[in-house]
Amino acid sequence: MAEKMKAQVFYESEKMELEDIPVPRVTDVDVLVKVKNCGVCGSDISYYYGLSPVGTASGKGPLVLGHEFTGEVVEVGAVPKSMKLFKPGDRVVVNPVQQCNACYACASGHTNLCANLFVPGVTANGGFAEYCLSRYTGLFELPDSVSYASGAFIEPFACAAYGVKKLAIEPGQFVAIFGPGAIGLMMIQLCKSVGAGKVAFIGTRDYRLEEGKKWGADYLFNTKEAKSKHFVKDLKKAIAELTHGALADRAIVPTSSNEAFEQAIEVTGNAAILVHFGLPNTGDVIKVPALSTHTMDKEIRFSWLAPLMWPTAIRAIAEGLVKVESLVTSTVPLPKAGAAIRALKERQNDPVKVQVTP
Repeated sequence: MAEKMKAQVFYESEKMELEDIPVPRVTDVDVLVKVKNCGVCGSDISYYYGLSPVGTASGKGPLVLGHEFTGEVVEVGAVPKSMKLFKPGDRVVVNPVQQCNACYACASGHTNLCANLFVPGVTANGGFAEYCLSRYTGLFELPDSVSYASGAFIEPFACAAYGVKKLAIEPGQFVAIFGPGAIGLMMIQLCKSVGAGKVAFIGTRDYRLEEGKKWGADYLFNTKEAKSKHFVKDLKKAIAELTHGALADRAIVPTSSNEAFEQAIEVTGNAAILVHFGLPNTGDVIKVPALSTHTMDKEIRFSWLAPLMWPTAIRAIAEGLVKVESLVTSTVPLPKAGAAIRALKERQNDPVKVQVTP
């Protein structure tokens, strides 16, 4: 096996270089994975542009980004080998949020809050490379029916499934989803699968709203573009008309927009549950109308990562409850990863999901 590999090494805001770096060495608890498909996440865009710090001690690189990836096992460390968990050639998907299983948070089932997280692509080198290390506890075999491209959606879908789980949807309820990105498109499918009666899809770009119609959204609302055929000036009034005044029973917001979450509060009715999903920027503050939210007995919940959701996510994709591969609008080779991130930021060619194939 070669000693060097190609990798996109991120250093600081808008500085990421394709370099030859050493193939990582496997420790007793590691598995070396040859990367097949790696999705570009919104957080990768934030890291690339310096909007959020990476998980290193300095908050900067050098670091290989990319945490939504699938691959093939190349080498297995002593511990997983002794348990016969993996072998070279296995098709796998990586759960990048790799907990220690030794702290109080892990012991309580809150693995997303582990005090000692190891996260390829965030705290350690990730999937924008030919090879990547994973702790054996963060690795799952990929079902034969799931392609490498579809498998690279399992991480974001697991997060989406955790958020939808927190919605506690009851059969027939009216659900509002704010944010028509790849996560929102997966949430439409899952909400319908778990019993939502009608789903309203709300955003600011028609091409993504139209995608939502393909995946089961019953109503599309554009809250920004006055020339859009889906434009609504008063979203609360529009939803009230559809629900005979009851408003939405559930709302989830897979976007970082504060304005969107405040709209979600406004358009939900009595005993509603709202889930704040999109990662906000440092210093963001949500304004909540205290009296009406209180007297309407609403619940506001927050969703962070995907604790204990990976078996559910893998099965849901393997069984076709959610279709994901056609959400990929562009696949680029490793040398073009930086250009792909910039194109996503600038919304070139109406992107939904971009994947990198080393």
